[in-house]
Amino acid sequence: MQSLRETIKNGGEKKVALGHFNISDSVALQAIFDAARELGLPVIIGASEGERSFLGTTQVAAMVEGLRKAYDYPIYLNADHTHSLESAVAAARAGYDAVLFDAGKLAWGDNLAKTAEVVKAIREINPEIIVEGEIGYIGGSSKVLEAVPEGAAVKPEDLTTPQQAREFVETTGVDLLAPAVGNLHGMFKNAANPRLDIGRIRAIGESAGVPLVLHGGSGIVDDDFRSAISVGIRIVHINTEIRLAWRRGMESGLAGDKNEVAPYKIAESALADIKEVVLSRLRLFGGI
Repeated sequence: MQSLRETIKNGGEKKVALGHFNISDSVALQAIFDAARELGLPVIIGASEGERSFLGTTQVAAMVEGLRKAYDYPIYLNADHTHSLESAVAAARAGYDAVLFDAGKLAWGDNLAKTAEVVKAIREINPEIIVEGEIGYIGGSSKVLEAVPEGAAVKPEDLTTPQQAREFVETTGVDLLAPAVGNLHGMFKNAANPRLDIGRIRAIGESAGVPLVLHGGSGIVDDDFRSAISVGIRIVHINTEIRLAWRRGMESGLAGDKNEVAPYKIAESALADIKEVVLSRLRLFGGI
């Protein structure tokens, strides 16, 4: 089976992107895996610090590795939005394929220093683990939003510049870069998410020299996804859409037979709803 590094490289050659979907339970994991297998596409499972705290860092790794070995399938695992060296090291030692160290909310110098420290530590554990860094604060929660999160980079002057991208990659040694290009975590309750700055994405990709990752994918219009992928985005993160599908499906399952108490039967609707979301996104990202 190809490594995640090789899979990202192949995606670049084909100008497609990998879908990255977060999980908080085994229902979402199974739905995402079923969708990926149905389409024959590789997929990345994400688990943030909060999600890892709930499920267990090593337990998530065991679940994903179990699917990978049982089906000999390219399913990968990323330690999403990791904020401390200790948490990054724990994920690396647990066998994660990638670690996103997110210091985007910190001052520029602190982001550079702390990210470089994490890269060095993970390289010493396993140089094959992919390390991702983030520039710019785009909100910190995958939820339905009433307004733009305080301090989020949405004004043109606050977005990532090509010069910043080059300096960040050269100083820290990251393998992947997640820039602020008009994207935000979460989805707006009564409005579309902001549009992406496609020209900026192209310029950042040319300057950074590493594959780019688009965070906050939930709520972005399809045309922006297509354009962003065509100019350098190689991984797209989706979480809020997964959570909304989970809740919708669970509510449907609970509204059915009032005497049903088997969790796996109640969760069938959630699994089906999540799978439909993932199928749609994987088709779009994979150019199907």
